[in-house]
Parts: sequence; structure tokens; C-alpha cells
Amino acid sequence: MLTHEHIALQDSVRQLIEKEIDPFVNEWEAAEIFPAHQVFKKLGSAGFLGVNKPVEFGGMGLDYTYEIAFCEAIGAVSAGGVGMAIAVQTDMATPALARFGSDELRELFLKPSIAGDYVVCLGVSEAGAGSDVASVKTTARKDGDDYIINGAKMWITNALQADWMCLLANTSDGDPHRNKSLICLPLRENGKLLPGITMQKIKKVGMWSSDTAQVFFDNVRVPQRYRIGEEGMGFTYQMRQFQEERLSGATRRVTALLNVINDTIDYTRERKAFGKPILDNQVVHFRMAELKTEVELLRSLIYRAAQVHMNNGDMTELASMAKLKAGRLCREVTDSCLQYWGGMGFTWENPVSRAWRDLRLISIGGGADEVMLTIICKHMGILPKKTA
Repeated sequence: MLTHEHIALQDSVRQLIEKEIDPFVNEWEAAEIFPAHQVFKKLGSAGFLGVNKPVEFGGMGLDYTYEIAFCEAIGAVSAGGVGMAIAVQTDMATPALARFGSDELRELFLKPSIAGDYVVCLGVSEAGAGSDVASVKTTARKDGDDYIINGAKMWITNALQADWMCLLANTSDGDPHRNKSLICLPLRENGKLLPGITMQKIKKVGMWSSDTAQVFFDNVRVPQRYRIGEEGMGFTYQMRQFQEERLSGATRRVTALLNVINDTIDYTRERKAFGKPILDNQVVHFRMAELKTEVELLRSLIYRAAQVHMNNGDMTELASMAKLKAGRLCREVTDSCLQYWGGMGFTWENPVSRAWRDLRLISIGGGADEVMLTIICKHMGILPKKTA
């Protein structure tokens, strides 16, 4: 799928990572936050935050395969939390705005997000509604020309730094699949939270450099014209947005997993036991070959899904398969490789243990493995009638 142009884009992204991101990752991991505005501005100035976004709002206007190439390159960041935060900006919180938002909204929110002047977060999950998106309780009730928002969102990546949120809220009663809307909700002005918005930081097992918070809304007012697309279509828009999120997550893991394998090869080539390098044991080098084969198969599945999406097809089944497989491989590859690092594998200060912590998230976030299996079964036509 990749042409010379795709590879040139990836090379440019990796150069920026090597110069502007990776040298500071250990410091950001210790601080449990990275300077998103600073990093995003550098990415935005290079055009990387709008690879497949409209040219008239600052994007490159390239097709979706270039976004996949970008996601692969971002997977090279040595801390998963930074790559995830970038992906929220490009593939989780802005696709619906780019596709369905009014020109006014895209000028106000999309353009500065592509430029790296704004940091964005996605407000979907709640304490009682993670993978079950239809169960969200946050409300946006009409009051004149405004919505009044009440409720709370959970597990919100970038929240502590975000300028705005792509919020999913109930804008009416009735069918939970037809009563929701996506809204561009400003969170801060001059760096300060707007009235009625409060946040509580969440400490996580991994993805340390990515800030995550629970966000509370108490009679927060936002103009109705900040709604993305049609009222009541938010669930549908978000489901489509989820497909890009899921494929982005799987794609970033390809590079991250290959890095884990290559780091393990380098380490076991140098580490000796019983008079020879660990890598010289057939069980070890055969295992490396098996794991790389699995990762390359995942890459092929991702490319197939990307081609379907680029041609305006429905990639839901393939994206769900890719995310499921990526989650399973993240556990298999990181656990297998960590074992060969011996005692060093059980310490914090090495790339494999960090990957072991960070990459575990993909089987949970953005739709758990069990949800992916349900989606795949639905497309196969084998769900029991009650479940379907």
C-alpha cells in the first residue's frame, strides 16, 4: 500500500520524533504529563495533525492511506501515552467534525486543532458507560439558543490540557441510538477552565505521560450552533469515528510491537547465560520469528481495512478484527519478550516493561475485546437473536 510518498511522510515524522519527542519522554513519564501544546504545535507546523483533513482548514487533503502511514510512524514514539494523545487529536476527536461539521465549526475548532494551537479531547466514556456508548447519561438540554450540559465523562485523554472537547451527550429523550448529539464544547479560556467544569486526574497503570481525567459538567452553557451535524445523529457519527480510532490504535501498535521485538533481539544478543548469548537458543530466535510473522499479518489486515475505508466502504468488521488482534498481540508479544529480559524485564527502566504496561490498554479502550468479538459475530450473522 505504501508508495515513496507515504514513506517520505513517515521518515519526516520519525525525524521529528527523534528530535522533539523521544529525548524528553523519560522526563514526561516521571511527570505523568507531557507539554501537549508545545509538542502539538511542532507537529501542526509540519502539517502532521491534518494529513487527511480538508486543505481549506489547514489539512494536507491526502487520502486515508496517508493517515495510516502517519499512525504507523507515530507508533515509534517510545512512550505509548504520547502517541495516544496525538491520535486523539487526529483520529478520535476530529474525524466527525471534519466530515459533518459546519464551516463555522471547522473554522473555530478544526483549523486551530490541525495547526496545533488547540488541544482536543474526546468526551464519550462515563463511569457507567464505557464500551456501551448508548448508555451515556450526560445531557445537553435546550435553553434558548444554547445547550445546558450536565453530567460527567470518564477516562478522558488530554483533558487536563485540552482547549475543547468533542462531547457526546443526550439532546433529547427516547431511543438511545437517536437521542444523542456530538457537540464542540470549549473547556478553557486563557488557560482557565470555564465556569461549571471541574476535573479530577486519574492515575493509571501505564500510558503515564498521557494525562487522563474525569470531567464534570454543572450547568455548562454552549451555543446550539456548536453541534456537529444533525441533532440526534451523534451516536451514528461517533460509531463511524470509532472505526478510525480503532484502526489508528491497531496501526500504532504495529510499530510499537516491532520495536519491542527488535529491542529484545538486541538485548538477548548481548546478554549471555551458560556461556552463550540468550538469542542463540533456538527457542528464543524461533519465538522472535513467530512474533514478527504475527505482527506483519496484523499490518496486512490494517492495510486492507484502510483501502476499504478510503474507497467509501464499511471497514467496521475489518477494523474490529484489527483492533482485537492488536490487543491480543500486545499481550503476547510484550509478555514473551519481557520473559527473555530476565530480571531486567521486571524493572521499570527498560523499553519492554514500559511497552508491557502501555500496550495493555488497547484491549480495553475504544471498545473492549469482547465488544470487538460481538461486532465481528454480528457481521458473521451468528449472534443469538437477543444479542443481535
